[in-house]
Amino acid sequence: MTSNAKTPFSTVEWLSIFGIILVWGLNNAAAKLTTEAMSPMFVGGARFAIALLFLAPFLRPPLPPWRLILPAILVAGPIHFGLVYIAFGMVDNLSPIVVALQLWIPLTALASWIFLKETMPPAAVAGMVIAFLGVAWMSLDPDAATDFWGLAVAVLASALWAFAMVLVRRAPTLKPLKMQGLTSLAGAPVLLMASLAFEPGSVDKALAAPAPIWALVVFAALASTVGATALLFWLVQRHEAGRVTPWFLLTPLVSCAIGVGLLGDSLTPQLLIGGAASMVGVALVALSERRVAAEATAAG
Repeated sequence: MTSNAKTPFSTVEWLSIFGIILVWGLNNAAAKLTTEAMSPMFVGGARFAIALLFLAPFLRPPLPPWRLILPAILVAGPIHFGLVYIAFGMVDNLSPIVVALQLWIPLTALASWIFLKETMPPAAVAGMVIAFLGVAWMSLDPDAATDFWGLAVAVLASALWAFAMVLVRRAPTLKPLKMQGLTSLAGAPVLLMASLAFEPGSVDKALAAPAPIWALVVFAALASTVGATALLFWLVQRHEAGRVTPWFLLTPLVSCAIGVGLLGDSLTPQLLIGGAASMVGVALVALSERRVAAEATAAG
């Protein structure tokens, strides 16, 4: 059930939001490391296949008509994640691509405004703009120029994910784990077959990959696919996407810290200034959310 647009976030919803930020921040680093060792689409297919082992029990009938849920499943699953892993496999630096992938947040707000007629409080809009400008400033990092085509694929993936959020909200409401089970059911065979067709030697690379790399694939499957993304579907089914998604602008800060601290990315003025601007923008969104919650409590 979708909550009223002005319903304040519950404690569980706040914990879900910040849990998603942490998991996605870690998972971006995992994606970079796994696509260095294995073929990108194979990584995505393996991730969905592992997730499906745990999600299969949630695929029991009844199910909505496929014509109503298949577009959301295909866009949110193999199409989006296939492009994400391809983009990670094309770049040398973690921080710029993580920034580019955050474009799904303002694009989701835009898509929700166009297709779903959703609204956002003025302070939240201002926070979104400031945070987006911070993300854009981070993309001016000189290292981003060497990863242009990978970043372009990441931007396309972001646009498709924004569209997927609209499709999820329009589709018949499903329990999040059932939605993720269906997404994995579509994603695993599509990406694995695409890998066999278009990524020569993908099986040999997978067999040669060391255990820590496979551990990161398992992390992506369980923590991100089963956990964080299912929570995201749950949140956007309960609240307007424009209220939920600005918080995920914090994800690059986690990933960039890993990139700089562990993977050798440079700590540049662009990253510092852009990160600070993103924090300011999120703070404005937080103040707006607090006001919405106060108004809802007063009205009750």
